Amino acid sequence: MVRLLISTGEVSGDLQGSLLIEALKREAERRGCPLELMALGGSRMQAAGAELLADTAPMGAIGIWEALPLVVPTLRLQARVDEVLQQRPPDGLVLIDYMGANVRLGRKLRQRLPELPIIYYIAPQEWAWRLGDGGTTKLLGFTDRILAIFPLEAEFYANRGAKVTWVGHPLIDALKQLPDRQQARQQLGLEPDQRLLVLLPASRPQELRYLMPTLAKAAALLQKRDPSLAVMVPAGLAKFEQPLQEALDAFGVRGKVIAAKDADALKPLLWSVADLALVKSGTVNVELALQGVPQVVGYRVSRVTAFVAKHLLRFRVDHISPVNLLLNERLLPELLQDEFTPEAIVELAIPLLENPQRRQEMLHGYERLRETLGAPGVTDRAAAAIFDLVQA
Repeated sequence: MVRLLISTGEVSGDLQGSLLIEALKREAERRGCPLELMALGGSRMQAAGAELLADTAPMGAIGIWEALPLVVPTLRLQARVDEVLQQRPPDGLVLIDYMGANVRLGRKLRQRLPELPIIYYIAPQEWAWRLGDGGTTKLLGFTDRILAIFPLEAEFYANRGAKVTWVGHPLIDALKQLPDRQQARQQLGLEPDQRLLVLLPASRPQELRYLMPTLAKAAALLQKRDPSLAVMVPAGLAKFEQPLQEALDAFGVRGKVIAAKDADALKPLLWSVADLALVKSGTVNVELALQGVPQVVGYRVSRVTAFVAKHLLRFRVDHISPVNLLLNERLLPELLQDEFTPEAIVELAIPLLENPQRRQEMLHGYERLRETLGAPGVTDRAAAAIFDLVQA
């Protein structure tokens, strides 16, 4: 019998956790090992077969000011989890991204259970950003193995003394043949020659406030240029649906918000048809690149967080999108903080919508990205590595 605790947060972590859970179940069956899975995550991980100890999917935040409202709920959650783990201690801990909460959990369990195998799968992107002089990491003191999804990530931690296994990017396993474009148009209710703009603004509540109004206004300007342009917005969480629709209405965008319960099933149709996505920075950039959807990327945090990061913490990053970080070039247009305006977005979007050569340049770059992400079987390799460590 193996009992694992898997901990993550936010919508993207919940998705990656669900893919890993399915692989862990396959590996347990292959080894003939009874498996019990407990999770800090969301509905996707629960649907995949884990016992959900707490729903952390709505609790993600980037930034100092943005995280303050989550302090009390997080402390309450930690108290509940502590009680469960005292009664049912795990045989292994798997951490997925979600740096602040997962680092605290990893350190706490390392002190309480010194022999507990702790695996970090999809480590935070410390390899991509730097604070001050850089070169430090919080993961090495408590993590037994890092399962890296990017080659640069593996190199970063290996150079600092960590035991690292590069498994590849899990979205490789999630790739499926997209449906026929014309059939997808019909299913989405689009005209045969109608262009589609997809907005992907939020996997965290703060992003509804800081990103969605700007993206909605940009969509309105693009619809003014092309009144037939369709706009669709898949909701990451059910509680996002109303704020997303209100933002579209506020700027007069003729668009549709896709309910969170339907979003995963409809995404292959959206990716098949979409002419362009206006999107936040994050894992979704890699997903769109693998599916061949041109995109403009942006991000904004509060002015307080931006000031502290720049002037006090000396935060530095060459690119904000994982796609650009991996290629070490500005393949995807990026707009950060004050540069993130509707007019700037439109200026970058028009060539991708109207210039076939510009679109093709981006698609060629996507092919180069694909070569850096490893071979299929990522989650199965990760699951096998986890069992090897737990059963050693």
